[in-house]
Amino acid sequence: MGKIIALANQKGGVGKTTTCINLAAALTKRNRKVLVADCDPQGNSTSGLGVRKDREPNIYDLLVRGRSLAECVVETPYCDVLPANRELSGASVELVDMQSREYVLKTALAPAKEKYDYIFIDCPPSLELLTVNALVAADSVLIPVQCEYYALEGITDLMTSIKLTKRTLNPPLEIQGIVLTMYDSRTNFSEQVAAEVQKFFGTAVYKTRIPRAVRIAESPSHGMPVIKYDRMSRGSRAYLHLADELIKREE
Repeated sequence: MGKIIALANQKGGVGKTTTCINLAAALTKRNRKVLVADCDPQGNSTSGLGVRKDREPNIYDLLVRGRSLAECVVETPYCDVLPANRELSGASVELVDMQSREYVLKTALAPAKEKYDYIFIDCPPSLELLTVNALVAADSVLIPVQCEYYALEGITDLMTSIKLTKRTLNPPLEIQGIVLTMYDSRTNFSEQVAAEVQKFFGTAVYKTRIPRAVRIAESPSHGMPVIKYDRMSRGSRAYLHLADELIKREE
């Protein structure tokens, strides 16, 4: 059975979507079958993997209109994608009146666990019904944390949300790990933030640190992950190392 991992942080700009795209592509490179479920109405995981945001049916049709998972999934050279666009922003309102509204995504993704090794859910950068659905559907949560000032700001709120979800909706939910992003080895500040996160989370922090790199920032505009855009870059190597570390932890 595949594992569902939600990538979440209630603070924006931490490299959540970038990590979702590139880790998924790196795991595919390591011969794992991966699906990215884009649950962010901005649709950045969708476009970052080369899929048009106006593609239909998409994850909104899966959640609200009852379309099947197979109909909505798009195959790409990097991984499979459940695309999203601005239409998804209306789902939070429409899900409110549904029975078992917190479990809609969990039910929709259930067939994927038989086909994929990993299903990544790219969450919105806020606590809303879509994020709650992602936490309920997930087996674990992967938290990207940028090596910048206020790095722990969004984690406190997220940890509260995770504890609440565990207590009331999804008891088996666990922390998959913490990924340090936008790390700049040239500055003492990045190292100080990394040390603070390490002190707070201990062994949950992955050893691989994702560097602040131009190639990583450029690749989404070309509709491809960095391991395709520039496979020899520091960013590409970092995400491949992260994939290896994740696989090793799972084993």
